Amino acid sequence: MKKITTRLATLDDIDSLATLFDAYRQFYALAPDPALARHFILDRMLGNESVLLIAEDETGTAAGFCQMYPTFCSLAAAPIYALYDLFVLPEARHLGAGRALMLAAEAHALRNGAVRLDLTTAKTNLAAQGLYSGLGWKRDDIFYAYSKTLAA
Repeated sequence: MKKITTRLATLDDIDSLATLFDAYRQFYALAPDPALARHFILDRMLGNESVLLIAEDETGTAAGFCQMYPTFCSLAAAPIYALYDLFVLPEARHLGAGRALMLAAEAHALRNGAVRLDLTTAKTNLAAQGLYSGLGWKRDDIFYAYSKTLAA
């Protein structure tokens, strides 16, 4: 079995991250767009707007990534992170890469004073839901999530 490690991503990882991010978007039925994926990830990194973690096997090959955005919880009056993106390549899904990324995200959030991590996932993404539950995450049965797409 291949060993998976995680670390904070750097600008040196931009090509791997862009490829993973494009695959992530395709997982959610969006058309491939490598240029858009690279531009989006690069902008987040250059603007220091998100935390990107990368999972690699022992050869240094990227297996997955996670992206979190720092924000705040008004009710807790404390910082939190929105874990917005988590993706593991299909061939690495049974190597523990998703679990390793989730644990690395939690450790990073704790080191940076966050009191909570939040995430959403598709109702049909049962594998991810099993991972989250297995790591102690609780599904919200109290609040509904709403969104509105804004016209440019």
